[in-house]
Formats: sequence, C-alpha cells, structure tokens
Amino acid sequence: MINQLIEFSMNHWEMVAVFFAILATLLFVESKGGAQGLTPSAATNLMNNEDAVIVDIRPAKEFSTGYITGAMNIPATKMKENLSRLEKHKDAPIIIVCKSGVTSGASAKDLKKSGFSKVYKLQGGIAEWQSSNLPLVKG
Repeated sequence: MINQLIEFSMNHWEMVAVFFAILATLLFVESKGGAQGLTPSAATNLMNNEDAVIVDIRPAKEFSTGYITGAMNIPATKMKENLSRLEKHKDAPIIIVCKSGVTSGASAKDLKKSGFSKVYKLQGGIAEWQSSNLPLVKG
C-alpha cells in the first residue's frame, strides 16, 4: 500500500503538488479569522454552562422543519440587516448553525467583523446534531 502511494506520488508529482497547495490554502483560509467549530456535545456544554445563543441561518421554511431549542432564525442572506437582534448578546457565546456545517463559516466571519468575539459554528450543522440523537423542536 505504501509502495503504491510512493509510486503514484513519483509518477504524478504535479497532481500531488497541486493537492498540497490546495490543502495549505484551505487550512490558511479556515484558520484566519474563522470561527472555531464545535461538536454537538461541545455546543450543548456551551449552551448549558455559558448560556450560548444559537443562531440558525437556514431559510425559515427549513428552520420550521426542526431546530435546536431556543434557536433564533436569522437566514444567512439577512444576517447583516438583523445584527441589531444579536446586539444584546454581543458578550455571550454565539453558535451559528446551518444545514450541514458548510455555510455557517461565512456568517460567523460576518459576526466577528461586526465585533462579536465569541462566535462558533456547529460542525456538521443540523444533520450532525440529528445523527447525534439530540432533540429538535418542530414549529
């Protein structure tokens, strides 16, 4: 197995170099100003121990199919005009939740730029929350 990997790397060094360049760029972009990702259990601990605010950025229709107890629904496309709703929570931890954990990073960066210091994103989003057998409220 290792021999095959080495042989492939030597025969296709350009592809391997491009892969590592993309990986390095991705790691750099994610680490720069991005929000820390939380597992569902870490998010639950933050909610219970530090009164974290859950901001679900999915569209209202998706939100109503099931959301984390106490979550505020502010769709990602309307985040900037709804910052005033979050202003009173500026010093509390804020956990951004999306469908699969992919789109929450951009909203988290917007909040950090707006002066919110404790911004996190739920790794895997609602999908991961559900697969961890954690409850959702329907509404």
